[in-house]
Amino acid sequence: MSNAIPIVRGYSHPYATSASPVTSPVTHSPILSSSIILKSNIGAARPKVLRPFAVGELRLLLLENISEEAVQTFKSHGFQVDHFKKAWSEDELVEKISVYHAIGIRSKTKITERVLQHAPKLLTIGCFCIGTNQVDLVAAARAGIPVFNSPFSNSRSVAELVVAEIIALARQLVDRAGEMRQGNWNKVSKGCWEIRGKTLGIVGYGHIGTQLSVLAEAFGLRVLYYDVVNIMPLGSAQQVNTLQTLLSQSDFVTLHVPELPETVNMISTTELAQMKRGAYLLNNARGRVVDIPALIAALKSGHLSGCAIDVFPSEPGANSEGAFNDQLNSWSSALRSLPNVILTPHIGGSTEEAQRMIGQEVSTSLTRYLLFGSTPGAVNFPEVDLRAISDDQTSFIRQVNEILSDHNVEKQFSDSKGDLAYLLADISDVSEADIRDLHDRLHKTRANIVTRLLT
Repeated sequence: MSNAIPIVRGYSHPYATSASPVTSPVTHSPILSSSIILKSNIGAARPKVLRPFAVGELRLLLLENISEEAVQTFKSHGFQVDHFKKAWSEDELVEKISVYHAIGIRSKTKITERVLQHAPKLLTIGCFCIGTNQVDLVAAARAGIPVFNSPFSNSRSVAELVVAEIIALARQLVDRAGEMRQGNWNKVSKGCWEIRGKTLGIVGYGHIGTQLSVLAEAFGLRVLYYDVVNIMPLGSAQQVNTLQTLLSQSDFVTLHVPELPETVNMISTTELAQMKRGAYLLNNARGRVVDIPALIAALKSGHLSGCAIDVFPSEPGANSEGAFNDQLNSWSSALRSLPNVILTPHIGGSTEEAQRMIGQEVSTSLTRYLLFGSTPGAVNFPEVDLRAISDDQTSFIRQVNEILSDHNVEKQFSDSKGDLAYLLADISDVSEADIRDLHDRLHKTRANIVTRLLT
């Protein structure tokens, strides 16, 4: 049986140590931090091929037309895969999920606490997209179920769509194309603009925002961005301190933020009024980020000249004619009736390239977890990886654990690089005599190179 060795984020240097300051090593129950460097034959160790213990054939459920590459990846590892094109409702999941060990979804299927309560075999969840707000992450973590996503793979596809939308809005392309399809010839230049020299405001300067920033500057756009953290700009982009500053200076405002309590309706009546008259709003983030009735009012009043919306508060569960209607969202027909409004069915990441890369990334994460217990990239779980260890290192770890077994070990971390291994442990409630004893016993172990104790 192999145990996963935790890889703690933030320990990038092979000789990292930690210490907890105390005033007295005896009276105030100090914490002892011990860092140990040892010899190891790790280079000669062979990784073990692992399989889940006391579990039959692993059965996976893939919904929402997840890429065929992902399906083949899972099958190549011997998993049984049930693959469906449509999203499932909560009731369907509650009825059928009990037989599955893993599930892969995109953005439409909702994994709620109720669903998880009916999934006794479920080991992991894969979101084949950027967002994870369709999963109850807290409930999943409490059930011991790590959730994986693909935070990078569709960034380029979304960024390119935004550039296309900016140009289409500036030139009123959708309206002119619709008129031509109806046989109408309406050649106009009023209200149509080049984007060169205009200002693009990016709200959320993450993976998509930064790629968009570079593309936009290539078109001659001036780029401003607002983010809740300070981020180094790419190119000539400039970070502004407040959202209001960005809104008041931008000709185009594009949103790239997750759905969080603080981002729901972050663009509403007040924020729309702060935008420049004649500006354009683009939302390719999450549907609840924008107050749509307020946006409709701003468009009808002429304060905004257009918008592009790819995400909506409520979206159909499957492709269907007439599905985007007032029963789904009460304002649907009002929004659809307005000029220079681009509406797309959540296609930001819907390119062959993005779906292939997402399929590869998430299927790899799920497979590594199912077969090895590895959790790097999990959004709701400690990130732990399994490394091959030699017999010498295993013996040393056993010796160290025996030495520490009489004390309260708060944390312990070990890793190896080449023929060196490194172990770090935090131990509480130790006296000065304990510290001396621990040092002597650790120092005398056969593989030890250096032992440092911090109090």
